[in-house]
Amino acid sequence: MASSESSSQMKIVNGDAGYVLEDVPHLSDYVPDLPTYPNPLRSNPAYSVVKQYFVHMDDTVPQKVVVHKDGPRGVHFRRAGPRQKVYFRSDDVRACIVTCGGLCPGLNTVIREIVCGLSYMYGVDKVLGIDGGYRGFYSKNTITLTPKVVNDIHKRGGTILGTSRGGHDTGKIVDSIQDRGINQVYIIGGDGTQRGAAVIYEEVRKRGLKVVIAGIPKTIDNDIPVIDRSFGFDTAVEEAQRAINAAHVEAESVENGIGVVKLMGRYSGFIAMYATLASRDVDCCLIPESPFFLEGKGGLYEFIKKRLKENGHMVIVIAEGAGQDLLAESMQAMDEKDASGNKLLQDVGLWISHKIKDHFVKDNKMAIVLKYIDPTYMIRAIPSNASDSVYCTLLAQSAVHGAMAGYTGFTSGLVNGRHTYIPFNRITERMNNVVITDRMWARLLSSTNQPSFLKLKHVHEVKKAEQPLTPPLLDGGSCNGGGEEAEK
Repeated sequence: MASSESSSQMKIVNGDAGYVLEDVPHLSDYVPDLPTYPNPLRSNPAYSVVKQYFVHMDDTVPQKVVVHKDGPRGVHFRRAGPRQKVYFRSDDVRACIVTCGGLCPGLNTVIREIVCGLSYMYGVDKVLGIDGGYRGFYSKNTITLTPKVVNDIHKRGGTILGTSRGGHDTGKIVDSIQDRGINQVYIIGGDGTQRGAAVIYEEVRKRGLKVVIAGIPKTIDNDIPVIDRSFGFDTAVEEAQRAINAAHVEAESVENGIGVVKLMGRYSGFIAMYATLASRDVDCCLIPESPFFLEGKGGLYEFIKKRLKENGHMVIVIAEGAGQDLLAESMQAMDEKDASGNKLLQDVGLWISHKIKDHFVKDNKMAIVLKYIDPTYMIRAIPSNASDSVYCTLLAQSAVHGAMAGYTGFTSGLVNGRHTYIPFNRITERMNNVVITDRMWARLLSSTNQPSFLKLKHVHEVKKAEQPLTPPLLDGGSCNGGGEEAEK
C-alpha cells in the first residue's frame, strides 16, 4: 500500500482496487522513539473469555456498503477497539474530559463510561473533569472524577461538568494542559467543538507534546457527517413523540383543530423527519432543507384547508430552522449569532401559528382552534434512552481504546454499524443534511401524503446544489444522508 500525508489531521493510504484509507494521526508520527507496553486487557478477567479481543492493525471499515461488482473499494476508516500494544503506562495517564455546546441526552453517560473505561479496563485513576466548557481549562477549577463520583450520573440529564459556548483560546488551553500534566484529552461536543479540538491537536503537535486529543461527536440534530447518527438523536426522536401525541389529542378533540409542534433542527431536519415517520399522526412536516410557501395554489394554506375538510383536524411538525426566509421577509431580520457562531433564529413555530390563525380566522372567516407546543428544552434535558445509553458506552470505550493505543486527532464514531476512528477534518468539513431528492424524504411525503411544496424551478435548484441522484457509490457523503442510507 502507498501512504501519503494529506495534512497533519489525516493520513491517506492507497491500496489495490481503489481502496483508500483515511487514517488518523498517531503520537509516533511526531514524537520519536516512543516506548510501548503490553495492553493491560491481557490480564483483565472481563476479557478473558473473549476469543479475539484485540483489533487487527489492518482492520478498516468502508464508508459505503452498497457497491458495484466492478466498482472501486472506496473510502475506509480505521476500526476502533483495543490494540495489543499501548503507548501509556496506566500510572502515567492523567486524563481530562470536557463538554461543550448545548445540552444533549447522554452526555453524563459518555462522561461516566470514559471514567469507568479508563479505570476498569486500563487501571487509570487520575481523571479530571474540566468545569464549564473550553474556558474551564484556564478560568475554572477542575473536578476529580472517579468511578464512585460518576456512578449514578447517567440517570440525570445535562452534564455534571457544566458546558458553555465559545471561550476557545488555543494558547491558554494548551498551556493549561501542559501545566496540569494532562496527556489524554477527551472532548465531547458538536461540529464547532470538534473544530476547536482540531486546533488544539495542531497546537499540541506543534509543541511536540505526548498528548492525545480524542473527540466524541455530540449533536442532537444529527448534523455531523460521516457517522451513522449522533448520540442523543434516538432519545430526541422518542421524546418528540410525546409532544406530537399531545398536539394530536388537542387537535382531534375540537372542530378544525390544528396542532403545531416545533422541534429542534437549526440547519438539518432529521429530528422532525424521523419523529414524523415514527408518529403516524403528523399531516405535514416542514424542515430547513425543503423550501415551502404559504399563499396560492400548492401552498401550505391550501393544504391545511384541504386536510381540515377531509379529517376535521391536522398536526404540523416544523423544525426550528424551517421557513426562516419567509419569516425574515415578514419580520425585521436579525443577523445575530451566539458564542458558538450559530445564527440566532427567530421562533418560526410561533410565527407560523400566528400566520395560520390570521389567514383562516381574519381573512377567510373560518373557525379554527390552534395549539402550539414547543418541547425543545424538555427534549434536550432528559437522560438518554436505552438505545442511546448503549451507544454512548461504546463511543466512550472506543475513544479510550484509541487514546491508550496512541491514536490522536480523531473522533470516535459509528460508520455502517462499526465503531471507527475518523479524522477531525472529515467531521468538520461540512454539515449533514436531509437530502430531499433522496428516498427517505420521499417516504415521508408518502407517509404524510403532504405536497412537497417545491415548485419546478426549486426542484432543479435543489438537484443542482446537492449530490447527483446516482453518486459514486463509494465516495464521500454521509451514511445517513444519501440514497444508500435509504436502503438500510
